[in-house]
Amino acid sequence: MAKKFKELSAREILALAISLEEEDGRIYADFSDGLRETYPDTAKIFDEMREEESQHRASLIDIYRQRFGEHIPLIRRQDVKGFVQRRPVWLVQPLRINEVRKQVEVMELETRRFYERAIQQVSDAGIRKLLGDLAEVERRHYATAESLQESITPVVQKKEEEAQRRLFVLQIVQPGLAGLMDGSVSTLAPVFAAAFATKNTWDAFLVGLAASVGAGISMAFAEALSDDGSLTGRGRPLLRGTVTGVMTAMGGIGHTLPFLIPDFRLAMSAAVAVVAVELGAISYVRHRYMDTPFLSATFQVVLGGVLVFLTGILIGSS
Repeated sequence: MAKKFKELSAREILALAISLEEEDGRIYADFSDGLRETYPDTAKIFDEMREEESQHRASLIDIYRQRFGEHIPLIRRQDVKGFVQRRPVWLVQPLRINEVRKQVEVMELETRRFYERAIQQVSDAGIRKLLGDLAEVERRHYATAESLQESITPVVQKKEEEAQRRLFVLQIVQPGLAGLMDGSVSTLAPVFAAAFATKNTWDAFLVGLAASVGAGISMAFAEALSDDGSLTGRGRPLLRGTVTGVMTAMGGIGHTLPFLIPDFRLAMSAAVAVVAVELGAISYVRHRYMDTPFLSATFQVVLGGVLVFLTGILIGSS
């Protein structure tokens, strides 16, 4: 059962402070390690803050030994009422730079308030002085956290924005584009083959719906199981699989929906128009995020789409 803060003795307050400084130092180390590859300059700031937390812990341990001996009881934040429960860093991978900065602000504010309250409960002059010094340091840390964004130079900011863009392309755009291309192109043949074979828009719709959903499920599993992202940096498998599966299904359903129109000629015209829009959208995304020249991207996508489209018509008309 958690204990109220006002019930803690000076010995327990020091033991808790040692535990808090160790935890904060390890969290900063996790932040630094998680950001080092993509945000090396910000990671250096967290390295410096981790080193300061280590020095604080050493000072607390020294004064504890002078006052209470060698044994330091294990008192953690969850053992005392009033502390905010923090989500473990290893559960929030990959780290997002803005979320990390906000969490640092919360950490430093909470630790500063802890020291300010602890001073009121301790009578020993030496301990009070140390706690007051640490409260002042935490106040400076809080100011550093608030101005962390401003402390990043324009050059570093540009590097971090480029790194964010690369991660976005790697973890979202690439799997989404792969799904959209697969759904838009691979389902053309079965949908239009069914339409020309049966001349029935409802039958074509059912075939297209089944092909789109089936392709979405297949692509989702294929992407999620391809790798765990730990070495490639492609992010969490569940996210990639979901993005790929949803975009695959959407790509196929887009040109399937027009076949809900009862009139065959009108439905076919609408479906062809939707296909043109889909291929244009794919070409734009490849140009925008994959640095492919627009004409080259358009030619590649349209050529593949036209070949699959003609395949469906030929098979359906035979």
